[in-house]
Amino acid sequence: MEITYTEEKKFTQDEVQRLFLSVGWVSGQYPSRLYKALMHSSTVITAWDGNRLVGLVQVLDDSELVAYIHYVLVDPAHQGHGIASHMIQMVKEKYKNYLYIEIMPEERKNASFYKKHGFQVMPDGVAMLMCNFSDKR
Repeated sequence: MEITYTEEKKFTQDEVQRLFLSVGWVSGQYPSRLYKALMHSSTVITAWDGNRLVGLVQVLDDSELVAYIHYVLVDPAHQGHGIASHMIQMVKEKYKNYLYIEIMPEERKNASFYKKHGFQVMPDGVAMLMCNFSDKR
């Protein structure tokens, strides 16, 4: 398996939806909104196995000080091969001159992955969320 990476936003709405649904994320249920959000994001790094979209990282930034990693996902069939790690390294390199690169893992179990890449738990931080949809799974 040879994975290629790009910052070109060459993915389709269907490819993005398939990837997000493969990991069970609600965003995949809103394909047109998800696609539009990604196309308007500061940075989207994608991972490809041939012509198949297998990984994605979305970054939102303020152009100078803070870059916020929003999505990090890899198709379950391709997990465990260093794809997410490679994309995180790409983000760290691109934003190395920013004061902060932030991430808020939605599941505590993922914190160790980010710690391995140099991220730290904010000493007095707390995650907060306002949900504007009804999750009917």
